[in-house]
Amino acid sequence: MKLRTLLLGAAASMALAPAAMAERGSDGELKIIYWQAPSTMNPYLSSGTKDVEASSLVLEGLAGFNEKGEVIPRLAAEIPSLENGGISEDLKTVTWKIKEGVTWSDGTPVTSADAKFTAEYCLHPEGGCAQAARYEGIASIDTPDERTVVINFTEPRPNPFTAFTGATSPLLQKAQFENCLGAAASTCTEQNFNPIGTGAFRVVEFKTNDVVTLEANPEYREADKPAFATVTLKGGGDAASAARAVLETGEFDYAWNLQLAPDVLAGMEAAGQGKLVTGFGTLVERIEMNMTDPSPDLPEGERSTTKHPHPILSDERVRRALSMAIDRELLTEIGYGQAGRATCNLVPAPELFASDNTDCLTQDVEGAKALLEEAGWVMGSDGVREKDGKKLSLLFQTSVNAVRQDFQALIKQWWSEIGVETELKTVDGSVFFGGDAGSPDTFQKFYADVEMYANNFDGTDPEPYLAQYTCEKIPGPDNQWQGENVNRFCDEAYDEKVVELGRTGDIEERAKLARAMNDMLTKDSMVVVPLVDRGRVSAHSNSLGGVVLNTWDSEIWNAADWYRIAE
Repeated sequence: MKLRTLLLGAAASMALAPAAMAERGSDGELKIIYWQAPSTMNPYLSSGTKDVEASSLVLEGLAGFNEKGEVIPRLAAEIPSLENGGISEDLKTVTWKIKEGVTWSDGTPVTSADAKFTAEYCLHPEGGCAQAARYEGIASIDTPDERTVVINFTEPRPNPFTAFTGATSPLLQKAQFENCLGAAASTCTEQNFNPIGTGAFRVVEFKTNDVVTLEANPEYREADKPAFATVTLKGGGDAASAARAVLETGEFDYAWNLQLAPDVLAGMEAAGQGKLVTGFGTLVERIEMNMTDPSPDLPEGERSTTKHPHPILSDERVRRALSMAIDRELLTEIGYGQAGRATCNLVPAPELFASDNTDCLTQDVEGAKALLEEAGWVMGSDGVREKDGKKLSLLFQTSVNAVRQDFQALIKQWWSEIGVETELKTVDGSVFFGGDAGSPDTFQKFYADVEMYANNFDGTDPEPYLAQYTCEKIPGPDNQWQGENVNRFCDEAYDEKVVELGRTGDIEERAKLARAMNDMLTKDSMVVVPLVDRGRVSAHSNSLGGVVLNTWDSEIWNAADWYRIAE
């Protein structure tokens, strides 16, 4: 039975790499640098990778994913399966058992009530949850005893490893967050900056968009871990300075997401202070097309909302022309070299789920021009197309990064060749990927026409990732701008496929549906314009042991196993 094979494969677990440590805290300070500084330690209020990963040092789910994409226990005693009775034969319930004796960092027990509360927190109708897709299809959660969590789904659920699984779906302590439901969520500064967790470390001090200071969790369930007594997670700067701090100066132990040209990284690694770690997963650099009008002439609260369709990009022919004008192979060569692959897919992996969509890999400037002519955009005397007295002018935003700025410049030139005027905007990554509902510059608020960024999904099943593009997940003032559907794409046919995928068990049929949904977003509608399938590139010092790069979960997923190598 293919479904049984799928679930058994997903539930496979492996032992984490052994850490060469003597006792908890014996290796002193660990210094990590994220050049995009964390804005919160609550991943439910930000879908920015920097925030999700920083919080993963403190908050955990019932399960996670290892470097092979396999589901592994975290707070759960074991991974539910058909064989052990944790997954019902009708696939409509999954039962989790919490390990005995697991406590929060304040010494109180972790219970099933915490899990149920976490789902209520994310699904609250008056709040905004940046990870709502992880809770897709849940009808109710039962807690028959303090260690048992029973998730009841509205339909058979072939992939139940979404809620409470991975860095984007950790447990929150009910006692700490119970007054932070709904609209109050973003106002709970103390809770969001200093969450009580079960991870290897606990927060000592959080300075938003700057630095997080942590210490070993004295209640951590493995008595000899973590090896490090304290952690300093420094944010800000840029990818180049972060890379230098590990590879050249040795000031830091670990540097995340080194989005730099390959020759630059090779030169830094040659200094001999550290080494690069790389791995391909599902990280796709892409352009999102805003389907709503971001004009500042609109009243605040109506900009980038479905009340006002985009006056230019609502025409699929314009979106397609913009995509056709781009040379993805050149972008990949310049920006990533061997650490990148040009792609037309939002979901590039695992291979079974990757569409054979390759049409966009061939740049077609003349075809793009013809398409704009067909759409009624006529070339003006200044080289910018016009239609009904309106210029074909776009605001293109992204985060501050050397590679992204190179991409912006090249794309602006290509778009200029087809008669599109482009204004470039850059935003500090800590702000762009933050979840501040009051900021005009977050990628969720999307006060621009097009924006470029990359993210990926937990695990090896793309269902929750694709479910982010449903109509109900559009960010707006009513959900504190926390929805995941940042380009405001809304198609009932797509929403129906999300439901169908959620109840389809056969792995081949699931893959077929996922590929079709990928194509609806990319090849068919061009609301998402993929550019590069990016390999993860980070670095660690020669004196840091235990690092295992994981592209399927938090990159620092096994920090509890890191240790100092004796010189």
